[in-house]
Amino acid sequence: MIQANQSSVSEFLLLGLSRHPQQQKQILFVLFLSMYLATVLGNLLIILAISTDSRLHTPMYYFLSNLSFVDLCFSSTIVPKMLANTLSSEIMSFLECLTQLYFLITLAITDNFLLAVMAYDRFVAVCHPLHYTTKMNPKLCALLVTGSWVIAILNARLHTLLVSRLSFCVANTIPHFFCEMTALLRLSCSDTHLNEMMILTEGGLIMMIPLVCILVSYISITSAVLRVPSTKGKWKAFSTCGSHLAAVSLFYGTIIALYFSPSSSHSAEYDIAASMMYTVVIPMLNPFIYSLRNRDMKGALTKIISMNCFYVQQ
Repeated sequence: MIQANQSSVSEFLLLGLSRHPQQQKQILFVLFLSMYLATVLGNLLIILAISTDSRLHTPMYYFLSNLSFVDLCFSSTIVPKMLANTLSSEIMSFLECLTQLYFLITLAITDNFLLAVMAYDRFVAVCHPLHYTTKMNPKLCALLVTGSWVIAILNARLHTLLVSRLSFCVANTIPHFFCEMTALLRLSCSDTHLNEMMILTEGGLIMMIPLVCILVSYISITSAVLRVPSTKGKWKAFSTCGSHLAAVSLFYGTIIALYFSPSSSHSAEYDIAASMMYTVVIPMLNPFIYSLRNRDMKGALTKIISMNCFYVQQ
């Protein structure tokens, strides 16, 4: 995919969770394997339910199915390697590391933009319900999802190419369970000023613009809901946004805690735990967040599970 820069270091050692005692490693392996299987099953069920139930062929569920696909890919990019790393330190070649970094950036930014797109969808549904069908037409929905992927791919291409230009002279130990960008920059013996500047400027904008859109959308939604005279109407309007707001809070709360808090206060264990939150835990929780309080989604999932049980009995 990318022509790696020639350097004296051709592979990296991921320490990750391998520094724990052997008994803890086995417990962690079982725990993370269970979480990964739950992530795969949960997100696949969401995608299957939305694709097979005609009642769910609406913009909101179209965006949710794309979010589930991104979460599934995001977790699959990291967790299998992390499971191997749990038992022993893993070696990754420079090209493997760049490839993982490329997909991580692509999927994280796509996730970021999809959350903003879903917030806009909720804004139109609550603030302009009479025009929802015409505004959120299939062409616009496809354009919003495609645009999210294109921006993410171009951004990932930029940052991965910048990393591929760096040289790694001596140190090759990454105290993490995946090829994390800041960890790679610390190891490089090249000038990383351009990389850091692009992360702070272009990367910061890519993260902040969707967040601002989400905040504006929910400020408008809150303002519109408070004008609704009946308590029942207010509760119904807020309930349509509650699941998405919970997912947004988890995602951005973790990102801010990890990347926008003073780095001097971070320990290696803190970085690993926070990274695990948005790479392992959140993709697993999203299917539960979006389905537990959603009657239509629960009905579609129950139907799929019932059909599977019927075929198994046959």
